[in-house]
Amino acid sequence: MQPQLAANPRQMLADIPALSIVSVSHSYGPRRALAGISFTVAPASFTALLGLNGAGKSTLFSLVTRLFGIQTGQISIFGHDIGREPSEALRLMGVVFQPRTLDLDLSVKQNLLYHAALHGIGRGEASRRSLELLSRIGLADRAGSKVRDLSGGQMRRVEIARALLHRPRLLLLDEPTVGLDVKARADILGHVRQLVAEQGIGVLWATHLFDEIVASDDLVVLHQGKMLARGRVSDVVATAGGQDVHSAFMRLTQATGLGGSEP
Repeated sequence: MQPQLAANPRQMLADIPALSIVSVSHSYGPRRALAGISFTVAPASFTALLGLNGAGKSTLFSLVTRLFGIQTGQISIFGHDIGREPSEALRLMGVVFQPRTLDLDLSVKQNLLYHAALHGIGRGEASRRSLELLSRIGLADRAGSKVRDLSGGQMRRVEIARALLHRPRLLLLDEPTVGLDVKARADILGHVRQLVAEQGIGVLWATHLFDEIVASDDLVVLHQGKMLARGRVSDVVATAGGQDVHSAFMRLTQATGLGGSEP
């Protein structure tokens, strides 16, 4: 039986995993991309999904967002199974994919309004939310600018704002800082961590960059489709016998015989 939201839905949501992945496997023909992956993302938490290219991170995101159908296992968002209750599940989730998905020839605000319309948000409310979010990310003065005139970091911030327009409680970001300079990366990370702290959003942040992860984060280590570790970063590092995330990752991948390498 699925959890029912009662008089205080925000409190109910706080007691349910933002994201639950149970025994999920996926294959492309004979090639196994994911093998029995299970973990949860708690509300108001930052979970780093760490893996090199080809680890299976994007495949997992495609399953959570229903771009691919689930072959084996179960995925739920705040208790709503994405196969049985897709509308209820997806309305609670925002996504920033690795490839840029903004329309370069539309203005920043037009991109946001178009996305809002897809979620059934009226134009007046959509405009209000758009300006509020743009102010929060420091881009209110660029609302009328064409997206192609923004920097890479600014585009990413707009994509995050767009993902938050329908006020989700779970935010998925797939390698969101790829191609950005050091300052832009730090700005994006700081903004997302602020969302966790101030708005209680649960975040799943996929990355291959060790320096984007801090000791207080939750961590899932994914390598060649297999989950090698999960838990608080400090616990994973200690259990693996490493000095930091980088050394722990190398120990984990070498211990399995799957072969770790520098990203």
